[in-house]
Amino acid sequence: MRKPQAIVLTISDSASRGQREDLSGPTAREELQKLGCEVVSIHVVPDEIELIKEALIGYSRVGGIDLIVTTGGTGLAPRDVTPEATAAVIEKEVPGMAELMRLEGMKSTPRAVLSRALVGVRGKTLIINLPGSVKGVRESLVAISQILSHALEVVSGNTVRCGG
Repeated sequence: MRKPQAIVLTISDSASRGQREDLSGPTAREELQKLGCEVVSIHVVPDEIELIKEALIGYSRVGGIDLIVTTGGTGLAPRDVTPEATAAVIEKEVPGMAELMRLEGMKSTPRAVLSRALVGVRGKTLIINLPGSVKGVRESLVAISQILSHALEVVSGNTVRCGG
């Protein structure tokens, strides 16, 4: 059985300009590998809604990409537009997964409630918005670790119907 194929998109103006090192993307790769995913690549995209949408659409069209994980751009700052870009391209929202990530984050900081991260489906690709901090990436992926593989199976159509 093949491992789920994943792309990590770091959304950051400063990292895209080379002004700071991307730490959240490699952290997401490391955590996804622990969860049994093969991370095909990590790309850095500036906080530009159209560029984020283009990347999400483009990678979800690539055959065999089961998961796109974004890091960054989920807060309240004026240039935090990752959720808007994600909402514009997904066909189905999966609010329970985003709620679970926020709930886990609230164990560390009440500021986690300010996250506007979304989770949704485009075609046969699950798209997950994560915070931009290394700690937030780890906490969020731990929060959904027990349901991620099942979610990917259902989205891909490779599972039997549950409960009925």
